[in-house]
Amino acid sequence: MSTLAGKTLFISGSSRGIGLAIGLRAARDGANVVITGKTEAPHPKLPGTIHSAAAEIEKAGGKALAVPMDIRFEEQVYAAVEKAVQRFGSIDILVNNASAISLTGTLQTPMKRYDLMMGINVRGTYLCSQACLPHLAKAANPHILNLSPPLDLRPKWFGPHLAYTMSKYGMSLCVLGMAEEFRAQGIAVNALWPRTTIATAALQIIPGAEPERARIPEIVADAAWHILTRPSRSSTGNFFLDDEVLAQAGITDLSRYAVKPGAPLRPDIFID
Repeated sequence: MSTLAGKTLFISGSSRGIGLAIGLRAARDGANVVITGKTEAPHPKLPGTIHSAAAEIEKAGGKALAVPMDIRFEEQVYAAVEKAVQRFGSIDILVNNASAISLTGTLQTPMKRYDLMMGINVRGTYLCSQACLPHLAKAANPHILNLSPPLDLRPKWFGPHLAYTMSKYGMSLCVLGMAEEFRAQGIAVNALWPRTTIATAALQIIPGAEPERARIPEIVADAAWHILTRPSRSSTGNFFLDDEVLAQAGITDLSRYAVKPGAPLRPDIFID
């Protein structure tokens, strides 16, 4: 495959950032994109709503469906999936992008924040996958793509922010398990993670993040496109890094993805 034309993507947390960028890249092919999230009205601190994102998808050449959805609630997720199938007839691709972040130590992480990260990152990924899998099983080239880091059990990834690491690695464990569980059905389940920090709204809440040393979300979106257009039966259970995916596709000049061309890039917190 070399196009996502006519494919239906269900993307969690897609009103802004990486989720929206993935949707826009697919839209340029003529894909159907289901935009989900909680932001229905403009937020004072965050850009975009599910409706403005849907308008961008349509402008880029795709077909959009904006569905309000709090990923923590099972009935809302299943209702959103049902609306997607009613509108577009199927779901070909699930992108588990929605995440909550708090880079805090054990004593500095309130249980409310712990529950939020676990509820959105791990449980939300598991729930969206569970809801979409019966439809993915009917697709010609089905993919699940989790925005989560490579699994690495060295203590240095856990000590500074144990709760967040557990939640993101929980998403990665879903890749490990579901790739094997659904291998025979031809459903690809992979993870994608950026080599560097990415200039999103989440980066703004990280002290000392230096956005000028980041890359733009489009690098992750382009890498996702290359993964999602691969044959699902021959590409599953992988933990991809964005620049490695692009290098495999012959794209090695990544200068256009820099927020500030020439500035030294900052590695992501889960990357050496």
